[in-house]
Amino acid sequence: MKILKFGGTSVGSAERMRALAGLINDGAPKIVVLSAMAGTTNALVEIAGAVCAGERVKAEGLIGALEEKYSAVAAELYGRGETLAGGKELLASRFAELRALAAGPFTGKEERAVLAQGELLSTGLFQLLLEEGKIDSVLLPALAFMRIDADGEPAMAYIEAEAGKELAKHPGKELFITQGYICRNPAGEIDNLKRGGSDYTATILGAAIRAEEIQIWTDIDGMHNNDPRVVEGTSPIAELSFDEAAELAYFGAKILHPTCILPAQLRNVPVRLLNTMQPAARGTLITERTAGDQIKAVAAKDGITAIKIKSGRMLLAYGFLRAVFGIFERYKTPIDMITTSEVAVSLTIDDTKNLDAIVRELKGFCSVEVDYGLTIVCVVGSFTAEKEGYALKIFEAMKNIPIRMISYGGSENNVSVLVKTERKSEALLALNKGLF
Repeated sequence: MKILKFGGTSVGSAERMRALAGLINDGAPKIVVLSAMAGTTNALVEIAGAVCAGERVKAEGLIGALEEKYSAVAAELYGRGETLAGGKELLASRFAELRALAAGPFTGKEERAVLAQGELLSTGLFQLLLEEGKIDSVLLPALAFMRIDADGEPAMAYIEAEAGKELAKHPGKELFITQGYICRNPAGEIDNLKRGGSDYTATILGAAIRAEEIQIWTDIDGMHNNDPRVVEGTSPIAELSFDEAAELAYFGAKILHPTCILPAQLRNVPVRLLNTMQPAARGTLITERTAGDQIKAVAAKDGITAIKIKSGRMLLAYGFLRAVFGIFERYKTPIDMITTSEVAVSLTIDDTKNLDAIVRELKGFCSVEVDYGLTIVCVVGSFTAEKEGYALKIFEAMKNIPIRMISYGGSENNVSVLVKTERKSEALLALNKGLF
């Protein structure tokens, strides 16, 4: 069985839903994971924000506008009166629940339940469309098997067992529809896998049932070798290893959420990135294999802050780095890049929520300089230590661009440089010309 995940644009209109129904109706066994319709999650976030701010009238107006949007989609989506009646009943039920949540005491529990409504709406409407088209399918409730633990991580043993039970209830069925993003927490309350969670749902579920393949369908034909928003003429990468794909996702490739690679990698389930608008396009296949020594792609991650830590006492002081890293650990602030010398450490972070407190503690035993407005430009491929020439090609391409930091050797799949964000486009274009 395969897992196929489709994002918000794939279910963003009646026309797109009908196209999707035709795309998945090929007789092959599959579980289809759907996101909320495009724009819905943002609307629900706005509704929750209004309720939290005590602006109940505003929240009701926002709910009404969202309901009108969905009513228009349902009216266009269905060809038979009885199906449209079912759609109206679904919308009435969901929006009644949404209004009830917005009207009562509003804690984090209710907010998470509000945010879950988008996926429940999209899958319910889509299932009705399949029924109208006589396409045999089952609506599989994600809330019956998707669960996170106390650390917010997928409870894999639970998911594997409960997903198996849910599938076993429908012997002989080959097409299942389920929700991305939403889950339950250890208390049994409705929760979610955060932004990008539908990708995560697909790979978690694919790993849990040991799927033949996980397919992530978006509106672009695979992961490209550079940022198409900056560089013209980029091309999709045919194959990537799990490690290469994870590096690209983390350092800026928007097609794939960084969290979603690990479950598939742990169970060695191939992931294929495909284009809903061009279903025949080859896309990108991600497996444990790598296609030998070569440069695959370039990505960039904005919003980076660099911290330079210097102390005369660092010289030969074996406890210095432990003290530095301990501060970042206490404030739960991950580090992206790091370089060291005898008396200084430079590192980067992308979460500045606790920056002031971190700097305050660091200044207790060293001097600190902070630089803002930076971008990590990451060159990804397979760079074995014995292979010569890669560093020369990268830095020759960037010879006219000032580099704040370099990270090379920590990974066989990544060479990263830190530049001012104002030079990012120039760096991407220069690397594209020099490498590809």
